[in-house]
Amino acid sequence: MNATHADSAPSPLLGCECCGLVSRVPQGDARGAVLRCPRCRLRLAPRRPMGLQHTWAYLAASALLYVPANALPIMSTVNVLGRNEHTIAGGIAELWTDGAWGLAVIVFVASIAVPLLKMVALALLAWSVRRAPLWRRLERSRLYRVVEAVGRWSMLDVYVVVLLAAMVGFGRVASVQPEPGLLAFALVVVLTVLAARSFDPRLIWHDGADHG
Repeated sequence: MNATHADSAPSPLLGCECCGLVSRVPQGDARGAVLRCPRCRLRLAPRRPMGLQHTWAYLAASALLYVPANALPIMSTVNVLGRNEHTIAGGIAELWTDGAWGLAVIVFVASIAVPLLKMVALALLAWSVRRAPLWRRLERSRLYRVVEAVGRWSMLDVYVVVLLAAMVGFGRVASVQPEPGLLAFALVVVLTVLAARSFDPRLIWHDGADHG
């Protein structure tokens, strides 16, 4: 069943998340009927089905992986002097002691602070739509936009290690190899991205009822 264009008789409005077309829900439709955008055929709904449950599930998984992502080595360097393994925190400490303070701060923010703050922010948003639906709605909407904007930069460490592994390959002289911590870190980033995508910001403007 298709929704009609917004110039028809007054009735509830639904915006398409794909093409942005705003459509009216035809009056008298049966409850539970599937409505689709007249332009791109995407399913229309006042909120994403099971959005909060998906957000909490992705956040729980990312929180569990956050510890091994920071505790396990993300890469190892092999040269004539032996093999050295590097964690994210260890790499930041080495950069700091070597005088690369700016780079150390960038890696700390992108690899440790951003994923953690993103999980905290998404947990706050998911909690507030049920427990405090009227609390600082405008600020929470801005927080969601910030989370979406900065979350992608937490992949910086993954890009750096992949580039090093591709560029530093001198046979038996020196090489860089990815380690299990890199996979855990990449999964944390992907899961937080999925958590942000599954959270429906329209819930911020609802009154706390029927947020399934």
